[in-house]
Amino acid sequence: MRKIEHIGIAVKSLETSNLLFEKLFGAPSYKQEEVASEGVKTSFFMNGPNKIELLEATNPDSPIAKFLEKKGEGIHHIAFDVQDIVAEMKRLQAEGFILLNEVPKKGADNKLVCFLHPKTTNGVLIELCQEME
Repeated sequence: MRKIEHIGIAVKSLETSNLLFEKLFGAPSYKQEEVASEGVKTSFFMNGPNKIELLEATNPDSPIAKFLEKKGEGIHHIAFDVQDIVAEMKRLQAEGFILLNEVPKKGADNKLVCFLHPKTTNGVLIELCQEME
């Protein structure tokens, strides 16, 4: 893992949260995108070298909707940038981590992604991200 790629925050409303984070960072979201396969709309902000991803559920069965029901708004995941996601998935699986997807899938912001089960990461949902070429 090379660096923290972004921190994901689950929100009830992107519209409301975008206004809040625009005020907080003094700059608008640089990108908004829907990932229909995951039932989520995203909005990305930069703060210096750091990236924040806001996540709003688009249907009641999505992982974000379920998270909001259980825990409310707040930090959903921490994403790490990796050079070779397949190799990193194999390495982590061999170390005993449980992968939530067996193969990388297309995520937001032109990334291939894989999530690690929070039961194996002290309750923190970890996302691996590799830039798609």
